[in-house]
Amino acid sequence: MLETIHQRKSMAITITVHVVLILLLLFFGFTYLDPPEENGIAVNFGTSEVGSGNIQPQKSVQSAPQEEVVTPAESVPKTSSAQAKPEETAIEEEVVTQESQEAIALKKKQEAERKAEAVKKAKAEAEAKAEAERIAKQQREEAEKKRKLDALIGGVASSDGDSGGEGDDNKPGDKGSPDGDPNAKSYYGSGVGLDGDGNYRLKGRKALSKKKYVQECNESGIVVVQIEVDQNGKVILAIPGVKGTTNNASCLTNPAKRAALATTFNADANAPSKQVGTIIYEFRLSD
Repeated sequence: MLETIHQRKSMAITITVHVVLILLLLFFGFTYLDPPEENGIAVNFGTSEVGSGNIQPQKSVQSAPQEEVVTPAESVPKTSSAQAKPEETAIEEEVVTQESQEAIALKKKQEAERKAEAVKKAKAEAEAKAEAERIAKQQREEAEKKRKLDALIGGVASSDGDSGGEGDDNKPGDKGSPDGDPNAKSYYGSGVGLDGDGNYRLKGRKALSKKKYVQECNESGIVVVQIEVDQNGKVILAIPGVKGTTNNASCLTNPAKRAALATTFNADANAPSKQVGTIIYEFRLSD
C-alpha cells in the first residue's frame, strides 16, 4: 500500500500528529467546574404581613384587624362625570370667548391702521396732483403772457434781450432755422439745385467750395445731408437722408453725399473740433 517514499513519510507524519494531540488532550484537557454555592438572606417564618413580640409561633396566627386609613382625597365624595362636565365646559367656553374677543380686537386694530394708511396715501396723491396742476397752470399763464408780449412788440424776445422779427408770413416771429445764417435769403430747405445758395447751413461758417454731381436716374426730391466739419473747414463726415429728406432713392442720396464731402468751408480756430451742420440738395427731373 505504501509503495513510494512520499506515501511512507505522509503516513509517519499523520501518526505522529495524532499521537501528540491525544497526549495533549489527556494532560491538558477541559476540567469540570462545580457550580458556586448560593448565598442569600434567610427569611423568618410567619403567616401575616405584620407582627410583634419575641416568641416564634409554630402555627399560623390571626393578625389583628387593620385600621383603614382614609386619605383626604378619599373622604371627599366623588362627583360624577356628568356633574363635572358643565363646569369644565363653562371654563372652556370662557377661554374660547376671551380668545375670540382678542382676535376681534386685533382685527379691528389692523383694519383701522389699513384705513388710516389708505387715507394718508390718497391725501398725498391728491396733494401731488394739485401741485402738478398748479405748475402746469403757471406754465400756461407764463406762455400766454409771453405770446401776448411777442404779439405786442411784433417779434419774439430772445433770452439776451434782443427782439424783432423776420419772415414772409405777415405774422410775428423770426422765420428760419436756428442753425441758419442771419444774412441768408432762404427760409426753407429748397434751393436752386446742387449749386444753389442758402442750402449750406453751418453756423458762423461759409461754404467756399461747392461741388455738383448729376443724378443718374430720373428722380426728383430733396435730400438733406448732415455734415461734420473740422476747424480747417473740411467736411469729415456726411450722412444723407436725415430729417427733411423727401426722396431717399440711392441715385439721389449717393451724389448728395459725394457733393457734401467735396464741399469746403472757411477755417475757424474758434469753432468746435467737429461742428455739425446740414446741406440741402434739391434734385429736379431736368437735372
